[in-house]
Amino acid sequence: MFSFKSVASILLLVLIAGCSTKVARVDTASTIDLTGRWNDTDSRLVAEEMINDALNQRWLYSWEAKNQRPTVIVGNISNRSHEHINTQTFTRNIERALLNSGRVDFVATRDDREQIREERLDQGEHASVYTQKQMGEEYGADLMMMGTINSITDQEGRRAVIYYQVNMELVEIESNRKVWIGEKQIKKYVERATTKF
Repeated sequence: MFSFKSVASILLLVLIAGCSTKVARVDTASTIDLTGRWNDTDSRLVAEEMINDALNQRWLYSWEAKNQRPTVIVGNISNRSHEHINTQTFTRNIERALLNSGRVDFVATRDDREQIREERLDQGEHASVYTQKQMGEEYGADLMMMGTINSITDQEGRRAVIYYQVNMELVEIESNRKVWIGEKQIKKYVERATTKF
């Protein structure tokens, strides 16, 4: 016969096992949407579609007709949505899609350039004359890509429709002329056990 202590121990073990965290590795390209909020899949898909659209418009054909590859930099992408969105992750997705297209040259962002300039200053003081990189030889960007992420939430009780609209534009740095404007929408229907969105 079981003693009270042994039954209590077994129940405690069952309780602990039932409360343990379970983790499973999944493919990074898989779509997992737990909350309905902006997630990694949204970021990746919007970046890829935006860049695909931007690189298949007439502004790029004009550059290619002159046998030139435009040099692009990604500027600010502002989050104007109702939730926290890591715009740095989205910016990196944009940069990756642009660079991997092979159709444009790409220069470092403002933050990245500051680190590189510090390294050049350090090289000027400590590296051999034969290997140090010179100041004032940076490649200037021809175009800047920037944009916004906006959202609208329509909620009734525990049901909601979350609408995201991402607007991007490509602007010639010298003339301020807009050469491309892109837009991508995402709409999600969410039904939750609680009413907080």
